[in-house]
Amino acid sequence: MRRIPHRAAQHLAAARVVLVLTVLVGLLYPLGMTAVALVPGLRHQAQGSLVTAGGRTVGSSLIGQDFTDAKGNPLVQYFQPRPSDAGAGYDPTASGASNLGPESDVDTLPLPGQPDSGKLSLLSQVCARSLAVGELEHVSGARPYCTADGVGAVLGVYRADGLTGRVTRVVSLNQACPAKPFLSSYQGVAVQCAKPGADYSAALVVPVRGDAPADPAVPADAVTASASGLDPQISPAYARLQAPRIAAARHVPLADILNLIGHCTTGRALGVLGEPGVNVLELNLALDRSYPAKEA
Repeated sequence: MRRIPHRAAQHLAAARVVLVLTVLVGLLYPLGMTAVALVPGLRHQAQGSLVTAGGRTVGSSLIGQDFTDAKGNPLVQYFQPRPSDAGAGYDPTASGASNLGPESDVDTLPLPGQPDSGKLSLLSQVCARSLAVGELEHVSGARPYCTADGVGAVLGVYRADGLTGRVTRVVSLNQACPAKPFLSSYQGVAVQCAKPGADYSAALVVPVRGDAPADPAVPADAVTASASGLDPQISPAYARLQAPRIAAARHVPLADILNLIGHCTTGRALGVLGEPGVNVLELNLALDRSYPAKEA
């Protein structure tokens, strides 16, 4: 019997492997996963854990969403979610975080006439969000290392000998001129506002804590986005902070709203993983069922 040439045998073996893998991975595996997804009890999760109300789909219990009006303003009769850095907000096709870390505390100030040329540091984003939440909920939005106008309280300090020596110049790095610096002076030197486009890289960056309480009234999850940007839950503390506004908007006793929050709060996974949370969509749907708002 004539033997197949070695090279031809290699090609034939490769073709067989491709055929087998195509059948297993490209056909049998997808069909098997589809069959498993149709098993009763798993079908809901496989279809995206969609939530329906009034005969229509209103969202997913796994993905957060905004509760705002056409202008992007928070609807006062609904609980608000945590911030999102996924696309324009809660975009599952752009899931992700800002990738900004604890050392992101100096803004890139926008150039005159070019508002899109600037970029807020993580610190200034947190400060601005805390100020906005404080105004919405009628509590103090003050936070350590934040100015009263909602940016990072960060100074650029110049010293006579570079890293040491007397202070020769001080700039409030995140407050563009003609804004008034949050401090009038630092170690006897008048603080200047920052000029957009100026190079302050030679300055020592000095965050200033200020006199804000160590435990701010606005919880951390109200001012920071989750790693995925899709988190549908908020902390019970943030939900309770919003309760007085909801009670006033829906004209119901505060105790009733707090009781509803308690019913919608889930515990730690397996009793030890993560923290208790409140699904915002499910909580708002429970609100509409129990305490309908005419303006909702």
